[in-house]
Amino acid sequence: MAGNDVVEVAFIGGGLSSAVGMTHFSATSMDGRMKLVAGVFSRNEETNARTAALWHVPPERTYADYRQLINAEAGRVGAVCVLTPSPDHVTQVCDLLDAGIPVICEKPLALDLAGIAHIRQHYDPARHYLAVTFNYTGNVMLRELKARMERGDFGRIHQIMVEMPQDAFARPPDIAGLNKGIQSWRLTDGVVPMICLDLGIHMHSMISFLTGEEAGEVMGQFAYTDGYPVVSSVQALGRYPSGMAAHFWFSKAAIGHKNGLRIRVYGDKGSAEWYQMEPETIHVAFKTGERMIIDRAANGLVSNLFRYNRMKPGHPAGYIEAFANYYYDIVDDLRAGPEAPRNPYVFGIDDAENGLALFEAVARSHRSGQWEKVVKW
Repeated sequence: MAGNDVVEVAFIGGGLSSAVGMTHFSATSMDGRMKLVAGVFSRNEETNARTAALWHVPPERTYADYRQLINAEAGRVGAVCVLTPSPDHVTQVCDLLDAGIPVICEKPLALDLAGIAHIRQHYDPARHYLAVTFNYTGNVMLRELKARMERGDFGRIHQIMVEMPQDAFARPPDIAGLNKGIQSWRLTDGVVPMICLDLGIHMHSMISFLTGEEAGEVMGQFAYTDGYPVVSSVQALGRYPSGMAAHFWFSKAAIGHKNGLRIRVYGDKGSAEWYQMEPETIHVAFKTGERMIIDRAANGLVSNLFRYNRMKPGHPAGYIEAFANYYYDIVDDLRAGPEAPRNPYVFGIDDAENGLALFEAVARSHRSGQWEKVVKW
């Protein structure tokens, strides 16, 4: 792939009835480095055709089945984005890898560690490309926070707290913000509860991204909401090799929250807090008593880079821009080729496995009532 070539991509899933499709289309289009040229967007023929027309994908490159897409597009597209429901990912990713097509997969890559093990039977890192979209790590001020942590601004990190409360299971289905029922596939729990696959592994990715650490052992507890057959809330603690402790709280039954993502970092020199509803700022405090707010207009370590300033500060960059930042790094990764070191801003199969291992351990802890070691397959 030439250094400045636009990466042409295809989508599997992500049609107009999807929760994620428009976001991925917007994010891949934002910086002019990727272009959607083909896809099978929905099993519904009408939705598939309407999506293709809206996104200017020609009928001859709009397919009825993902296997048709693989047969026609292998060697033509630079990557395929897998945007289908989570239970479909393993089979589709393996088929794409077998065809030699670079893969960008929505999280979760698999439902459990057994699924990761199956993908590894088809995945050769020397030949294949596989990225997983843990998109929250693309938030510019989260990247700024990471740079300041690595510089030592907050000293040794001893605590990190992440929360992600939502209220999808608690609000009536006929109020604004929820225009259809919860998808049926989200109402089945496996080895790892679906809420951990929806929300928890994002939180794991942020902790791993910021600290470079993986938990050694965890303790967790699940809660349920009347009317739903799946786990609706999770609290978990993690112990890390450095001595750092982590606290996770995420819920789909927290009335008043739509997606209250917040991360707090505490070190022996200072602390920092980032809240998704205020994406352009980090609130920091130091043991000297100083407090300050750092925003995108500050003399940042990374946040002042041109790529993060599509519009000047004061015009907030948020969720879709974070996705676009992540795709920007995926393009650099693809252009570098499999022989180059992995872009530090892009997550792959090892990272996906780490998150699933953590929440399989949380599930064991819920059953045992004890601390459980985090063990990979």
